[in-house]
Amino acid sequence: MKPKKTLSNWLTTRYQLVIRNEENFAEKTSMGFTYSKVILFSVILFTGLFTMSLFMSKTILAKWFDPKHEQMVLNRQLLELALKVDSLGLEVERKDQFIANFQRVLSGDTSNFEDPAKTLGSDQQPLAKPTDLKATPTDSVFRKDFEQSDMSLIALNSKYKELQETFFYSPITGFISDQYDVKKGHLGVDVVAKANEPIKCIADGTVVFSSWTQDSGYVIMVQHRGNLISTYKHNAQLLKKVGTFVNGGEIISIVGNSGELTNGPHLHFELWYNGNSLNPEEFVTF
Repeated sequence: MKPKKTLSNWLTTRYQLVIRNEENFAEKTSMGFTYSKVILFSVILFTGLFTMSLFMSKTILAKWFDPKHEQMVLNRQLLELALKVDSLGLEVERKDQFIANFQRVLSGDTSNFEDPAKTLGSDQQPLAKPTDLKATPTDSVFRKDFEQSDMSLIALNSKYKELQETFFYSPITGFISDQYDVKKGHLGVDVVAKANEPIKCIADGTVVFSSWTQDSGYVIMVQHRGNLISTYKHNAQLLKKVGTFVNGGEIISIVGNSGELTNGPHLHFELWYNGNSLNPEEFVTF
């Protein structure tokens, strides 16, 4: 009577797989195996194929086999579009608020400005109110002394003839929102232009100041011949360093809204001749 085989014996019994030539029965190759190895190899192969199929169904083949994939893509695109619409809405509100405030300035009404922080949200920087702009003590003393001096009422005479006959490039094209007024302490002109517009140097000269100031933001000053200095304030970016020689019409900075004494993108431009301020509109066309 043959002994009964157990499961362990069935799994561990070794077999030989021989491959022979069909015509002459010559042995080509042989391979030993057990049922336990066959089962283990089958499990590993099945697991690998299942894992790869699952990965491909969630990635490469998802758009063909997953009915929810298209809906997920559409929901993601809808969310992105909603965020863009919200940001564009805030930008439009900010532009409208700036235009409304600027129109009030042009009409002479600066007493009733709406608070942009209420409409733009806490994450937006509100435009500064003109009534809140305060000059530093040093600047106030300088302006007071200048207004009380005889030079505050200086008129163009023969000593400015050389400047009047000199050709000056326009630093930027725009419209003047605030003119030169010594009595009000405004020693230059404010030229409103689009943000990130390039600012050009009015004439050949050397950069004598190019840095950040708290009141005027990024400021660049150019020394021209004949003790003439041109000043460009509230820039977004300065493109020239101190000591650099620049040609007339060369771009030296970018229009911005930097500094505390500003309420929108513009250029504050000043001209100084022998230590005295001049009205830029008498020499430069904007």
